Amino acid sequence: MLPRVVAHPDLAAIIAANAVFLSWWGFAAILVIGRKAAAETETKRDLRSHLGFALQCCGYLLCFAFHRPYGSALMKNSRAGDWVLCVFVVALAAGSDWFCLAAARQLGKQWALVARVVEGHELVQQGPYAVVRNPIYTAMLVNLIATMLAFSMWWGDIVAAVVFLVGTEIRIRSEEKLLRENFAASFEEYARRVPALFPRMF
Repeated sequence: MLPRVVAHPDLAAIIAANAVFLSWWGFAAILVIGRKAAAETETKRDLRSHLGFALQCCGYLLCFAFHRPYGSALMKNSRAGDWVLCVFVVALAAGSDWFCLAAARQLGKQWALVARVVEGHELVQQGPYAVVRNPIYTAMLVNLIATMLAFSMWWGDIVAAVVFLVGTEIRIRSEEKLLRENFAASFEEYARRVPALFPRMF
């Protein structure tokens, strides 16, 4: 259910909200494409990542538990600031989809919704995986931030971020446990060189 609409919707807020909606559809499309390309034969699976995924979804849903009215200004008493924030939200939404798609393409048949290892599994370290070890989760976090800015009250943002990050940590630990078992020293070297979720600035 959408948040209630204000009497006089703010154009910048409407654009930001619609950009986020489109971004969600982009993620859904990537999910469908990834499932079609994924290998069916697997050697190991860790079901704990389901819990992490559920918490990540709850983080998104919590953005609407403490939502602003749909179409309400992104920033009060600052028309210019409202448009600057709108552009920022649109950039975040579009960038998250692009980064997620690039990561999914890099994974190819190894893409999966849950932590698993497939036959002939390779340790991907190219493309987005040269920036962070979990680029799809980074893209989801960026998309969450865009969602927060477009829809949520600040206290809702805090709760949503905590729940999302707990779920992300569970998924990262679950998946990287399998990768450590499968790739041993190669993964350890990769983990020392590339951060898990947040890109290094320097």
